[in-house]
Amino acid sequence: MNGSRKKGLFITADIVAALIFILLDQFTKHLAVIHLKDRPSLILWPKVFELRYLENRGAAFGMLQGQKLFFLTITCIVVIGIIYILCKIPENKKYNILHILLVLVFSGAIGNMIDRIRLSYVVDFFYFVLIDFPIFNMADIYVSVACVLLAILMIFVYKDEDLEFISMKSLKGSK
Repeated sequence: MNGSRKKGLFITADIVAALIFILLDQFTKHLAVIHLKDRPSLILWPKVFELRYLENRGAAFGMLQGQKLFFLTITCIVVIGIIYILCKIPENKKYNILHILLVLVFSGAIGNMIDRIRLSYVVDFFYFVLIDFPIFNMADIYVSVACVLLAILMIFVYKDEDLEFISMKSLKGSK
């Protein structure tokens, strides 16, 4: 299989995976609206975990409330960066996990951006009562888990030369 065809398959797989993750995020948020909005929390594990509806107009931990334009701008920058990197990743097995993690971050960013555009807030509903953790959603899980795993990859797995494809030199079309 030639390089451009293989690259096309990677991009197609990335798009399909992202659509599946985004649809799952939006579907779970839809279920939260239907079953949790204006109702008491649904206790799944007493004093540990429950489903509680929240309209979050900020970011994690409720920071930057009402900064919709700021969040949309940052999301667009992140999404463009991820698309750039996904297009530059070499077709090599050692980058498969990087593809998956970037698709997860992309999907989470788009999932929450859809809410911000459509509703002016993000629907959150998972709540760990035991540790009083901020209420979150599937998109938040995608981004959080993927970022932790990306950090581990960058620190312990990939070397600097493994990531040269995203350097400024590649932007200029270096040799």
